[in-house]
Amino acid sequence: MASPPTSLVFNVQRRQPELVSPAKPTPRELKHLSDIDDQEGLRFQIPVIQFYRYDPSMKGKDCVKVIREAISQALVFYYPFAGRLREGPGRKLMVDCTGEGILFIEADADVTLRQFGDALQPPFPCLEELLYNVPGSDGVLNSPLLLIQVTRLKCGGFIFALRLNHTMSDAAGLVQFMTAVGEAARGARVPSILPVWAREAFNARNPPRVTCTHHEYDDVPDTHGTLIPLDDMAHRSFFFRPTEISAIRRFLPDHLRKCSTFEILTAALWRCRTIALEPKDPEQEVRVLCIVNARSKIVNPPLPTGFYGNAFAFPVALTTAAKLCKNPLGFALELVRSAKADVTEEYMQSLADLMVIRGRPHFTVVGTYLVSDVTRAGFGDVDFGWGKAAYGGPAKGGVGAIPGVASFYIPFRDNNGEDGIVVPVCLPAPAMERFVKELDGMLKEKPIDLPAQTSTTFIKCAL
Repeated sequence: MASPPTSLVFNVQRRQPELVSPAKPTPRELKHLSDIDDQEGLRFQIPVIQFYRYDPSMKGKDCVKVIREAISQALVFYYPFAGRLREGPGRKLMVDCTGEGILFIEADADVTLRQFGDALQPPFPCLEELLYNVPGSDGVLNSPLLLIQVTRLKCGGFIFALRLNHTMSDAAGLVQFMTAVGEAARGARVPSILPVWAREAFNARNPPRVTCTHHEYDDVPDTHGTLIPLDDMAHRSFFFRPTEISAIRRFLPDHLRKCSTFEILTAALWRCRTIALEPKDPEQEVRVLCIVNARSKIVNPPLPTGFYGNAFAFPVALTTAAKLCKNPLGFALELVRSAKADVTEEYMQSLADLMVIRGRPHFTVVGTYLVSDVTRAGFGDVDFGWGKAAYGGPAKGGVGAIPGVASFYIPFRDNNGEDGIVVPVCLPAPAMERFVKELDGMLKEKPIDLPAQTSTTFIKCAL
């Protein structure tokens, strides 16, 4: 289930980075981000990677040239991406639509797609070569908002890697832009979905007023030294097929067995991760933040089709380390379900108001695990003319303004053709060993029935 550490090594030859600007003149204006966009927890660069196989029908066409031109055409419609972020009073972010362009790198690698084998999932070998961090380019302010590297492979396939300033878009918004690039690469003159700015949909009221509880932004001091150190970090991916999800469901009482895969997986991973980190104080608060897409929650008025800003919240499930680890899995699951249900239209409005009142704080990171489900985002469906991606999605786990906190749920098909979910996890090396052991034990262990007065089942844990 856990991906083995990869030993694949290869060389990448890169051309000098260049700026790709819109193919036609675009408006020069200032466009304000929303009060959800510019929170501290989104002021970082997020990496995405797409692997594409060789397609004989595209023989004679150069993926680099095709995609570079398609980006230029797509930027005519998505021209804010070609600008630069500025910061105004109250830490308010805005896009200066300068038309300068996005950073683009052309590259060649002496490796085939087949050589990646089982490594076609995070963590990717030589990622820093496939998505090169151009010195001085990764600032939040006054820097390119997108960096894209297209790397040709020996087999005729290629790798499309992208780095996004997260304040500009969430996964759904980014996929919308990437889809527009793909459509342009395949000959379309206009995107099938026209982009809409509409960031005012997530602006604070006047005057702002916090009407909901937002424990995800609690100010929690790190009194127990629980922040994960960045040295000696281990990156592993875990593949969950329907078989593994069913194995986890066995530990749940009947009334919880029909919960969603996201809810079940989140509860199990949160619990195993907490056990693996061995909290010093059993009464320490631990929390899991579940990224919830709020697009369907906004109804008055609804968000326009084509909106590509950040439209999500971080509702939190909160308990103590002892309660999480000693209670049955159903305890964690109930907390996760309750947190997801918190997100409403009023919750999003209250969140925007909180950002303005409290100076756009970072979400709580002490004792925190963050999970983001991109199984339905559509990264793998992006087609530049060479078909759908062999892998498409986040390039690694643990990314964020505070590294080591986040995991993504990524759709994946293994070499046997079986569909499932890949979850990259980032932990200190000793904790990763314990995490693997805990998770493996849970999947192989048979549920143990509690005494007759209750129908709940539980999993033994090491805490």
